[in-house]
Amino acid sequence: MTTATITNKEIAGVLDHIAELLEVQKANPHRIRAYRNGARQIREANKELAHIAETGGLDALQALPAIGESLSRLIMEYVLTGRCRLLERLQGAVAPEDLFDEIPGIGPELAEHIVRELDIRTLEELEQAAHDGRLEQVEGFGKARVEAVKMSLAGLLSGYAFRRVQQALAPAGKTAEKPPIGLLLSIDKTYRQEAKGGNLKTIAPRRFNPENKAWLPILHTEEGGWEFTVLFSNTARAHELKRIHDWVVIYYNRDGDEGQATVVTQQGGPLDGLRVVRGRERECRAFYFN
Repeated sequence: MTTATITNKEIAGVLDHIAELLEVQKANPHRIRAYRNGARQIREANKELAHIAETGGLDALQALPAIGESLSRLIMEYVLTGRCRLLERLQGAVAPEDLFDEIPGIGPELAEHIVRELDIRTLEELEQAAHDGRLEQVEGFGKARVEAVKMSLAGLLSGYAFRRVQQALAPAGKTAEKPPIGLLLSIDKTYRQEAKGGNLKTIAPRRFNPENKAWLPILHTEEGGWEFTVLFSNTARAHELKRIHDWVVIYYNRDGDEGQATVVTQQGGPLDGLRVVRGRERECRAFYFN
């Protein structure tokens, strides 16, 4: 999808769809109104937002009425990639396997092998694995296929939308903040309790769900100025290890700082049996024992 094909009507439709899903999933009414107001403002705009995004970037988008930082980042992502990760999450459609499946030479089966064996989530991590030899150790990948993947990723990550999005959404000199460990563990606890009690709206994920059953609980909440969307991990690895209802993925956003964290029950070591944020184990030790 190119910028020229993206109209204000299409962008407004994405925001309206997000608002509808947030309402069904019992998100904060203020957040729902923000998306609806943004959609209405975009429909009434005299200029095409795709052009504004391309020429003026985030600052130009944020200068528009009813378009704050969160909406401007979402619009920028959609203009540059034709995708909206938030909408995909709300629909239960996002999974790293889907992203890798788009790379020439990698089909659905190989994509699942990559996620299961290497536990990676992004194209940048896939590129690193292709160059450091890990990808060649995955079943189905010989030298020729790995070289083909390298070439494809070089094109995608150098001149295509993903690199452009990273540059557009990451202001120079700004270090992205992350929610504190205590807050993430509190959100994780709330989600698991509410899910166990059957108090959350459930969605039907597209992966590993041939019956299209709405089984995956989703939580939207706001604490400490952060917006959170929380789900159980619906990945091939989680299914294989039967850890679906143990691994909790937390998506967070505040003032343009966004990311995700995975919380699991630690097996072995000094944190054995405790809930731990992957990649932040040292902070978890300090949280529990200091």
